[in-house]
Amino acid sequence: MHEMTIAMNVVDAVIKRAQENHALYVTSIELEIGELAGILNDSLLFCFDSVCKNTIAESCKLNIHSVPAIGKCHHCEITFTVESLFAFCPDCSQFQVLIVSGKELKIKSFNYE
Repeated sequence: MHEMTIAMNVVDAVIKRAQENHALYVTSIELEIGELAGILNDSLLFCFDSVCKNTIAESCKLNIHSVPAIGKCHHCEITFTVESLFAFCPDCSQFQVLIVSGKELKIKSFNYE
């Protein structure tokens, strides 16, 4: 379950930055997670609650924003939604598709007091 490792790394990074700014506690974290990132949001939420226990992020709310999976055809240069990392162009049927979004995992923001 790599969601536990992700939750630990996110919480550690946020707590470190919050403590550098003399925060008493972290109130919320916003993540951007691509549809092709291979992360199960429900599992991440479950792990997140466990990781936050007994930290300054114990009452923290995790907000997850999904980033759509978009590909761009190298041959005809159209962009389109994709359902996997191995996509073909719906216009010219070429397999030369660059995934331009959907693999992200970013800490978009966090709030603390």
